[in-house]
Amino acid sequence: MNATQTNTMNTELWQSIGAIADSEPLMRRLTRYAKKLAKEKNDPTLMSKEEFFAMIDEAEQQIADGKGTEMLPGEDLTAFLRRRGYEI
Repeated sequence: MNATQTNTMNTELWQSIGAIADSEPLMRRLTRYAKKLAKEKNDPTLMSKEEFFAMIDEAEQQIADGKGTEMLPGEDLTAFLRRRGYEI
């Protein structure tokens, strides 16, 4: 994003905040949403839909190449991890 686009967005944001500044319920909603966005920015566990499906595709490819392991039908996670050599 270039400087002109950033300035335009900042202007639009402040104009929108000014338009709702006299409404306590709307300002409360805006504050909650801004907090939510700030948390998302700092959460390394969040991923996009594309990243999620790419991860699934990679795991399926590893299984197809014989490099991965699937859970057996009816196997629970504890049994799977024990079979993989983890002590539970």
